Amino acid sequence: MSLTLHDTLTREPRALIPLDGKTLRFYCCGPTVYGPAHIGNFRTFVAQDVFRRVVEQGGVPTLHIRNLTDVDDKTIRDSQKAGRSLTEFTQYWTTKFHADCAALNLLPPHVEPSAVAHIPHQIRMIETLIKRGHAYATADGSVYFKVTSFADYGRLSHLEARELKLGATVTANTNDSDEYSKDSLADFVLWKARKTNDGSNFWSSPWGDGRPGWHLECSAMALEYLGEDFDVHSGGIDLIFPHHENEIAQSCCATHGKFAHHWFHVTHLMVDGGKMSKSLGNLYTLEDLQKRGYSAAELRYVLISGYYSVPINFTFHSLDAARQALQKMAKFKKALGESAANNATPAPGPFAEAWETLNTDLNVPGAVGAIFSTINKTKPATLSPEELQQAWTGLHFMLEALGLQLPSLPDEAATEVPENIAALAEKRWQAKQAKDWAAADIARKELDAAGWTIKDSKDSYLVLRK
Repeated sequence: MSLTLHDTLTREPRALIPLDGKTLRFYCCGPTVYGPAHIGNFRTFVAQDVFRRVVEQGGVPTLHIRNLTDVDDKTIRDSQKAGRSLTEFTQYWTTKFHADCAALNLLPPHVEPSAVAHIPHQIRMIETLIKRGHAYATADGSVYFKVTSFADYGRLSHLEARELKLGATVTANTNDSDEYSKDSLADFVLWKARKTNDGSNFWSSPWGDGRPGWHLECSAMALEYLGEDFDVHSGGIDLIFPHHENEIAQSCCATHGKFAHHWFHVTHLMVDGGKMSKSLGNLYTLEDLQKRGYSAAELRYVLISGYYSVPINFTFHSLDAARQALQKMAKFKKALGESAANNATPAPGPFAEAWETLNTDLNVPGAVGAIFSTINKTKPATLSPEELQQAWTGLHFMLEALGLQLPSLPDEAATEVPENIAALAEKRWQAKQAKDWAAADIARKELDAAGWTIKDSKDSYLVLRK
């Protein structure tokens, strides 16, 4: 494996070498299962999937842990609104999440622990933290981590003490709001004392009935399945502070290890150049896009098409472009012929440049560009049987690394569309969107005269030979 990846902690690209010299072990913060995961959530999960695939394509086995948050403020609140038990409610949304993951061709994690199933592990970790002087219980039966007891607190987010206090205030109403009495504003909750609105969702502990804090679950589960030291921890960039900062503090203080040795964070997804939110009506799920006629493979292409540390701007036009790109790859594969796959050994072959680019800080857009560069300069009809096999194997090597699934190619879509025709079709489409019917009609007549026609759908179009 030759993969280098930017490390959030050191702010530098670092070569990934398994600590044990054998298996790359990594932890990913999974979903909170209280509703459908939206495409912004999946931007992170898909990037993590590509990361795992590249590691494994490079010849290194992985141990991939991704948790399920099935108890927190949101799951309790919404399960009660739905009139269902917490277990029944979270299982429903877990099943939906798994179905979306399968559709998007995400490799399932090797272990997928849930927070509820590991409450005993979390209680044991709290007991250790209290014994070592890093945590304290309050009169109501809650337990807090004492931030001042960990000198390195803030090292991941690179925040000073004043900023940490401000951050604690700003994030007070996030996934696990600490609405309890504590010694310092920066301290965070490890165990929440039972409240009336928790209903029947509480567990016994040495400090009284209650439930664990959100930050604690990942530390306990990472320790259980990966040990005190492991290779990589990943999540969305919004988790750096306070969630991952808190994980480092409580894990290092409860053990003698360094916790994660490399931090891999994925940046946000935007929609039409702005923030995605339910109030704006642009918080899309995979099901929403499928109802509009798009496939999970097309969404996956869009979600990996941008550099993981730079925000992606999602538009429906980007899905249309993804459809065209996947069709072009499918056409190239068809031209190579399936017989080229016989006795093929996995290797990048003529796509070596794309593979090398992908291994440089997981540069997916650069790798995709290199793939199309190779496709554009390769003429299957002129290749020898050996060259055809190398091209077929190399293409599939890269498709596996990116997790891309090519569409079944109808005969009409297999036709090569000349650049001038494609440009004219796009001109007609833009005129139609602008309601410039005269210009759209002129472009349509020019296409018709050249022997081409357009098949429109609600949000896109297909260029076909007559």
